[in-house]
Amino acid sequence: MNKKLGIVVHEDFALKHISPYPKPAFISFESPLRIKSVIEYLNKKKFFDDNRIIKIVPESIDDNVLLLAHSQYHIDSIKKISNMGGGLLDEDVFVCDDTFELAKKAVGGAIQALKSIINKQVNYSFAFIRPPGHHAFREKASGLCIFNNIAASILYLRKRLNYERKIAIIDIDNHFGDGLAQYFYDDPTVLYFSVHEFDFSQADLGFLDELGTGKGLGKNINFPIPENLSDDQFLEILGFLIPILKEYDPDLIIVAAGFDMYFADPIGNCCLTTTGYYNFTKDLMNVAEEICDGKISFILEGGYSIIGLQFCADAILSALLDKEFEAPEFEQDFFSIGINIEEFNKIRETLKSQLSPFWNCLKI
Repeated sequence: MNKKLGIVVHEDFALKHISPYPKPAFISFESPLRIKSVIEYLNKKKFFDDNRIIKIVPESIDDNVLLLAHSQYHIDSIKKISNMGGGLLDEDVFVCDDTFELAKKAVGGAIQALKSIINKQVNYSFAFIRPPGHHAFREKASGLCIFNNIAASILYLRKRLNYERKIAIIDIDNHFGDGLAQYFYDDPTVLYFSVHEFDFSQADLGFLDELGTGKGLGKNINFPIPENLSDDQFLEILGFLIPILKEYDPDLIIVAAGFDMYFADPIGNCCLTTTGYYNFTKDLMNVAEEICDGKISFILEGGYSIIGLQFCADAILSALLDKEFEAPEFEQDFFSIGINIEEFNKIRETLKSQLSPFWNCLKI
């Protein structure tokens, strides 16, 4: 295999935007250690010695690029609080003196990850960027996210590069990407699919019946799951999506790559292992080769197990490089519990009935 893999990374992501709050505060988990651990692991494993890998620097962008996805007020607010030394912007959002510049660099990293594929510099890409983005709204930071990296990068392709082809987003973060879904809720040129943990005992967003609106109806797909999702069930969900992907026929697939479904993650309650992520990527590559010449970009979102994140990254990158992957030894003692099979099947069949009016592949 001679296909090229672009890895977007920068040492600033491993050094800046440091949470001022000690554990066990929720927001303390989004720290530079996430990227530092990945960089050190990749260097130790000599990943960058592989001549198929191209190390990519995030694109340097100006504030006008941020305006493609965010209001002037939101941009100015983050800049102002950063210039004042930082502070708690929201219940789940902190800002430091370097947050504005680093969050802008994260957007630049996502843009470069997509551009490198569109410009045929690489076949696949993975952007190891932070802070994450899929909870950020046009006018508000939310859930550890400052700017919406994926939304901004898609809008950059649309507005600056006149790239109008269809795009599919597969969000595998443990939490519903509420901000990302809103950007494209009425846009038929962007398919948004999210699998995420959901508390069925109370009302929440990201439910089965949120299907989009207007011309985008049927293009917003949520697969909510209770805790304990297993590797096999994760692959079944991809199996549910594959016929839809084939019918939609996107030119590019973006994976909002959160790893907080990993069994050891401190803020998720699922049971995925690195083998699950590896097999997911292999299966996705197979369908991507068929429908969009293999063009896939992974953009890092959540994932807060410092030990687990580096192995999850290894699993994805090994799959993209068509390399064998050996799960870490400590995973051998983990038993993937799984969702009750009747409950899992009920969710899948209910979603199928909701979507069948919009997709020929799902019609009974």
